[in-house]
Amino acid sequence: MTAAVTAMITAVVGVLGTLFAPVIGQRLTARQRAEEALDAEERRRYEERRGAYTAMNRASRQFHTLLKDALHRLRDGVYGEHDRDQLEEARLDYRDRYAEAQMIVPERILDASRAVNEVLARIDAVVKRLDRQRARDGESPEHALRQLKEAEPRLSAMRRLMREDLGVEG
Repeated sequence: MTAAVTAMITAVVGVLGTLFAPVIGQRLTARQRAEEALDAEERRRYEERRGAYTAMNRASRQFHTLLKDALHRLRDGVYGEHDRDQLEEARLDYRDRYAEAQMIVPERILDASRAVNEVLARIDAVVKRLDRQRARDGESPEHALRQLKEAEPRLSAMRRLMREDLGVEG
């Protein structure tokens, strides 16, 4: 090959490189931005799930604790208006956290939360009937406390699944 042909090829490659550099740079930048947007969306969803899990765990445990307290107080004959108000506030908070979680958490977490909800809702109804002296046959604070114990392993299982979903080890 002659020096002229080599120079011409070098010039063409240089010109093409100069012309295509902005296009290639733009594509690389666009790809990088798309990856960053995807990463940001994944982080946002993770934080949203983590927030829902934290709120759901806290609300369900608080509702559970106040149900247990209500049953003890009903048994001891000291259940009052303040206790009713606290329990109702906890129930409403739990209901709201449960509803929020239903919109964003995976099905296996919903299954675990439904198992918890089943026990808590059942015992809440018993507390209300006991408080109104409209207990059904066999309903008593002692019996309801034994039934409420069903929630404890369910709460632990729900928390474990939530932690696994968030990638928390141990």
